[in-house]
Amino acid sequence: MTPAQCRAARGLLEWTQSQLAAAARVGLSTVRSFEKGVHTPVTHNLTAIRTALESAGVEFINDERGDGVVRLRDGR
Repeated sequence: MTPAQCRAARGLLEWTQSQLAAAARVGLSTVRSFEKGVHTPVTHNLTAIRTALESAGVEFINDERGDGVVRLRDGR
């Protein structure tokens, strides 16, 4: 997951950075610095962020060009 994908996923859910941090149980500064591209979180924090977004209905997929696409699951 890239910082841009994280921002896009959060936008699809209409979540603030604070809401994502709470859902992932990571610090707000972790989400902020990741989305700005300043730091990549340690593995377990990055996994927690992605898991929180996926649990809320976000899918991370690769399109035919290999680009990462973020969308909401069908039926959400």
